[in-house]
Amino acid sequence: MTARPTDPLGRIYAEWTEEFIANPDMSLRLMRWLFEDWQRVTTEPEGVTYKSTEIGGVPGILVTPLTADPSQVLVFLHGGGFALGSSASHRKLAGHIAVACGTHAFVADFRRAPEHPYPAQLDDATAVFEALVADGTDPADITFVGDSAGASIAIATTLRLLQAGRPTPGLVITVSPWLDMENTGETLVSNDDTDFLIAREGLQGNIDRYLSGGADPTDPLVNPLYADFTGFPALYITASDIESLYADATRLHALAQDAGVDVTFDVAAGQQHVFPLQAGQLAAADAAIATIAQWYHTRRAANAHRTATQPATA
Repeated sequence: MTARPTDPLGRIYAEWTEEFIANPDMSLRLMRWLFEDWQRVTTEPEGVTYKSTEIGGVPGILVTPLTADPSQVLVFLHGGGFALGSSASHRKLAGHIAVACGTHAFVADFRRAPEHPYPAQLDDATAVFEALVADGTDPADITFVGDSAGASIAIATTLRLLQAGRPTPGLVITVSPWLDMENTGETLVSNDDTDFLIAREGLQGNIDRYLSGGADPTDPLVNPLYADFTGFPALYITASDIESLYADATRLHALAQDAGVDVTFDVAAGQQHVFPLQAGQLAAADAAIATIAQWYHTRRAANAHRTATQPATA
C-alpha cells in the first residue's frame, strides 16, 4: 500500500486491513463485528426515526424521515460481500438518502452467507418487495438501493422479477457495485494501491461463501455481467475511479447502455469504496447523495409523465 488515506472511510479501511494482516485466521464472527464499524463514519441524519421491524418475514430497520412521503419506499440492500454488514451498519446512510429523496426506507437484514448461500439473498429481497406491493405500495414507488454486494442483490432480484414477467421496482440505485463473481476485473490490479479495503483474496473468500451452495459464477443472476438488461428499469450507478471494483461499474454501465436502459453513471474522483457512507463528514459524500436525490426525483417525474401519456387499454 503506497498511498495513505486522507478521509475518514479510508482511515477505517486501513485500520481493518492492518487487523486482517495481523490476524489472517480471523473468524467470520469477528469480521462481522468489525464491519459493524462502518456506521462510525456516517453522522446521524436529522429528523429521522428508526424502528426495528420486519417486512415479508425479513427483519430490518424502517427508516422514517419526519417529512417523507409514506407512499414511496427505498428497499436498501447493504454491502458486505453477502456475508458481512447489517441494517445497523447502514441505517444512517439509508437515513441520509431517504431524507434527500423524501422517502421512507427499509434496510433489510437479508440472510447472509455462508449459512445461507445464493439465492437466499435474492429470495429475501423479493419477499420484501412483494410484501410491500401486497400491502398496497405501487411497484413504481419502490426503489431498490444497493451498495457493493447489495447492488448485486438489487440488480439480480430485479432481473429475476423481469424474467418472470412480474412487476419490478420503478428505479434501481447502485453504489460501488460488486458483480463479478469470477474475480477478474482489471482494476483489482490497477487500483490495488489506492483502494484501502478491497483485495482479490478477500473477494474470493466472500465469493466462496456466497456460492457455497453450488451456484455457477457465470449464472446471470449470480453474476449480472452475464445478464440481458433489456427492459430493466432506470438505473443509477456511482463508483470511484480509484476503487478496485471500478471495472464492475464500467462494465455494468456498458451492458445497460447496449440494452437500451435509461442508465446514468456518475464517476467520483479519488474516493474510497462506498464513499457515500461518509455522509455528514465528507463534502463529496454529501454531494453524491444530493446527486442521487436529484436523479431520483427526475426519473420519478419522467415515469409519472410516461404513465400519464400512455393510451388507455380496453
